Amino acid sequence: MDQLPQKRMAPSWQPLAYAIILILGVYIGLQSGDSDGSGFQRMSPRNALDGVLDRVEQMYVDPVVREELEQVALEAVLEELDPHSLFFSAAELEAMAEPMEGNFEGIGVEFIIQSDTLMVVAAIPGGPAEQAGVRAGDRILMVDTVPISGPELTNRKVMDLLKGPRNTTVVVGLDRGGSEVEHVLLRRDRIPIHSVVSTANLDGDRGYIKVIRFAQNTAVEFEEAMQYLERQGVREVILDLRGNGGGYLNAVVPMVESFLEEDELVVYTEGEHAPRRTYTARRNGPWKDWDVAVLVDESSASASEIFAGAIQDHDRGPIIGRRSFGKGLVQEEFSIASLGALRLTVARFYTPTGRAIQRPYGEDIDYGDDYFDRYENGELFHRDSIALGDSLIYKTPAGKIVQGSGGITPDVFVPLDTMRWSSFLSELSWNGVLRDAAFAYVDQCRAEAKDQEMMSSGPQQWERDAHAFLMNYAESKEIQPEEALTASETTELRKRMNAQVIRNLQGESAYYEYLAADDEEVLQALHWLRNKSDAVVIDGRLTLRSNDGIEF
Repeated sequence: MDQLPQKRMAPSWQPLAYAIILILGVYIGLQSGDSDGSGFQRMSPRNALDGVLDRVEQMYVDPVVREELEQVALEAVLEELDPHSLFFSAAELEAMAEPMEGNFEGIGVEFIIQSDTLMVVAAIPGGPAEQAGVRAGDRILMVDTVPISGPELTNRKVMDLLKGPRNTTVVVGLDRGGSEVEHVLLRRDRIPIHSVVSTANLDGDRGYIKVIRFAQNTAVEFEEAMQYLERQGVREVILDLRGNGGGYLNAVVPMVESFLEEDELVVYTEGEHAPRRTYTARRNGPWKDWDVAVLVDESSASASEIFAGAIQDHDRGPIIGRRSFGKGLVQEEFSIASLGALRLTVARFYTPTGRAIQRPYGEDIDYGDDYFDRYENGELFHRDSIALGDSLIYKTPAGKIVQGSGGITPDVFVPLDTMRWSSFLSELSWNGVLRDAAFAYVDQCRAEAKDQEMMSSGPQQWERDAHAFLMNYAESKEIQPEEALTASETTELRKRMNAQVIRNLQGESAYYEYLAADDEEVLQALHWLRNKSDAVVIDGRLTLRSNDGIEF
């Protein structure tokens, strides 16, 4: 329910800027002489900052807040280090910890604010809202008889109203398109935040698991998902880590272990002041004999890269997609008085073959523009454009060459598909019109009591109706295609609308399962798993021998 905050920028009001300039200037002066007669005594660099801040606080021409100056100074120091050494306030730490801890206390809804009104995007499975029948598309107009809609409604206000201690109650007033508000009593409870959001049996032999983060409960959820597939008779699995920005090391290590044999290396860390530390499989993994394929993209980072790197280095299965993000730095958290905490990089992650996962950073590298650089350089579309910055060559036990270029380079490259994604679809997505149209369509179906019927009667009719509804809805919002859509663009538009409708009616797992059926990376993974007996390493590269020759 909570939203992960953006990193707080340093305060921008003018006196702080002057103060930082003063700090730097005085610091330089302190290094150049003992005393200039103005009362500044030479002090060690370790004490200089406190001394300067004391003077600023006591003598600066405008009012200042010392804590804010300290925040600026901290961030200035960290700017000189790596991109992932950061300082966070206590409030930011609390907000970031919630999704990683795997639960919070509240009513259990995901929401957006649309037209000054709180709309439920999803009722979290197992939460009080779901159990009481709250569903996607419901508008919450009242909380404990108090109207909440209006321009003053914010995410923070919603969370203050709906979250609360376990076993406390709240009454929400729901608008479901009828003439009257429906009041529902909810008892707050501990709400699970799931990391494994979809588990599906694709064809009887192969399963699909989507993991969106590596949190405190991810390894347990993953084990349950694998056990479910095992009961279904599945013995091969596709693990989708696309868009997964990582998380806890102690979540990913047991997941990797489950596919390895005892004593095989998962990952190791090492830094200037951190001796090498290795993580190995403590026992034979329960799925060490399963075939596995891993999907990654440019947003797969950190723990996702640890998983993909270990699977790749041990020749356990193909990595499919595009080069991962390249975040391979280890942070430790240190409390800073009452201000918050410092997350300081202390080591690097290395894959079993010895590759550093972290991509380059430094003075001449615009670290934040990496995605746009990949786009402009053609890396998202052509395998040959992948930047291989590390001259060292690493080899897996099977002789496959893996290079350290920052991130995990896939064995099977799948280009970013922009041909089916029209500017019309982009506008509908960015403006939220696609999402809103799906909510409105489901509202209409529910009002006509068609929502259950449409899911059981086959997709053809309702998909045509949903597409027509979307086009009319977009036109009502004065959004129309600038030119006629191609057949592939129309197909993609239909698919995205259908997926949103399915998400609203059947939940997130069904949403991902629907998209997987026509997903190029998933189809490639299925192809490789079905033809695994033809997989060979030729000239250091994983390939498939087919009847028509070599297939890369």
